Amino acid sequence: MSNKKQIRSTTVLLVQRDGKTAMAGDGQVTLGETVIKGNARKVRRIYNNKIIVGFAGATADAFSLLTRFEAKLNEFNGQLERAAIELSKDWRTDKILRNLEALLIVADSNTAFLISGRGDVIGSDEGLLAVGSGSNYALASARALLKHTSLSAKEIAEESLNIAGQICIYTNTNLVIEEI
Repeated sequence: MSNKKQIRSTTVLLVQRDGKTAMAGDGQVTLGETVIKGNARKVRRIYNNKIIVGFAGATADAFSLLTRFEAKLNEFNGQLERAAIELSKDWRTDKILRNLEALLIVADSNTAFLISGRGDVIGSDEGLLAVGSGSNYALASARALLKHTSLSAKEIAEESLNIAGQICIYTNTNLVIEEI
């Protein structure tokens, strides 16, 4: 067993509804049993504000992947799916990238994907994607709200993250929400 303390740092949720895409992320970063930051920004806009991204995992690794993803977007003229697939290929096959510990959710106004270092580029059949420590709580909440309410994508993302923040000790309610 390793003596390294595990950094737990996120819940990010993507919700698509009625032609809108919302992504919300909490702000908590935890080292062991200690909250070391409460207002980290894990959701942001890139590529001329046309694409939103969120990440979970090691922050330095996530930023390295975000930089590479932006380069892929530029290389493929903003084609989200192509950029996601090419990043995933590089991530899986490159000796250095392969060791990065993070997950990304990327979305434009029509499409969204979860990208992992195992070569996964996963779209959602139901308009929901989630990563991070409280992702299961946020996803369960979002599924119920999507099915049983007429709330907007942004409202569902916000309420679901607030619920996750009340349950998961690695998630807080200092939220960043982006919508396209």
